Amino acid sequence: MQKVFTILIAVCCIQIANAQNDTIPKTAFTKMYLPVWIEATEHCLEVAKAMPEEKYGYKPTVVSKTFAEQMVHIAAANKLITRRYVLGMKVEPNTPDASKFTKAEILAMMQESFDFTTQIIQTIEQQQLDETCKMYHSGNVVSRAFALFFTQDHMANHRAKSNLYLRMNGVEPPEYTW
Repeated sequence: MQKVFTILIAVCCIQIANAQNDTIPKTAFTKMYLPVWIEATEHCLEVAKAMPEEKYGYKPTVVSKTFAEQMVHIAAANKLITRRYVLGMKVEPNTPDASKFTKAEILAMMQESFDFTTQIIQTIEQQQLDETCKMYHSGNVVSRAFALFFTQDHMANHRAKSNLYLRMNGVEPPEYTW
């Protein structure tokens, strides 16, 4: 019980710190997009919190990711996609071994990843959003602004898979709020 209380205090402190550091985005697009991004990340965190820690190692098939791997993949890929496509940085995938982390550590990893992209959304300039980038898997050329949609879509894809993991373990997924 004390561990749960400690985690709740830590989450509250993070949210208070984030609220105090809120920045108004610099472009019309990012002003429109930021609330959508925040809603999507909050829902994703709700899904991660819903799975009991003892089920974080669950995977429905031999070739599937575990629930923990889905969550760590979301966090790592979010930063990778934001850096590679939104910021134009040369970065390579580097997903940590999910089995080495507790649920609380994975939640913190996810929050830190979402905060990273939130900061980019708040500070990126229109000139950079208008630049183009070539998507690695498809070869499509898109604007860096459009790449923010890909970041969210990737998260939603893995979050949706994780909802099924919850159901397969008798856990009701958080209600979709859009």
